[in-house]
Amino acid sequence: MNSRSWRGTILFTVILVTMGATVGLKLYGIGEQVTASDTSVHAATAAATAGTSGATSTPTPSASASASASPSPSATATPAPAQAAATKTVTGSAIDTRYGAVQVKLTFTGGTITAVDTVQAPDGNGRDQEINQQALPILQQEVLSSQSANIDTVSGATYTSEGYIQSVQSAIDKR
Repeated sequence: MNSRSWRGTILFTVILVTMGATVGLKLYGIGEQVTASDTSVHAATAAATAGTSGATSTPTPSASASASASPSPSATATPAPAQAAATKTVTGSAIDTRYGAVQVKLTFTGGTITAVDTVQAPDGNGRDQEINQQALPILQQEVLSSQSANIDTVSGATYTSEGYIQSVQSAIDKR
């Protein structure tokens, strides 16, 4: 019973270290992109290692955690050609807001959003243009960072933000 609780603790620690190393480094622009499948493979490897080595498994999982921080060259080289061939541009629906229509165009490379372009935005007066000059780059960056339409609205540009988010979601749905 005691060795079983240690295996769970070691497995949890390995997963925590792996996720912390890959996610934490990526937030600061250091390291390579690691997908969820890469992390689950390393976690499964760590689980198998922890299960076979018993109470003296502390050195082995840390070695697995070190290996998971830098994916193998073959794992990173294989997806690149497939993604380069699969570039697709999708225009979202034009969303009517209180101040005018908002519409965006997304460029996907593989499954990743690589570009967000604003097709339409409210521009009826100087204030609309001023708001868009500030809000649209923020919204664009948020979509690229989150790789989804699950982003926050920009303060002072609520209607434009909501239209932008809806148009991004419609483009993602059309993909």
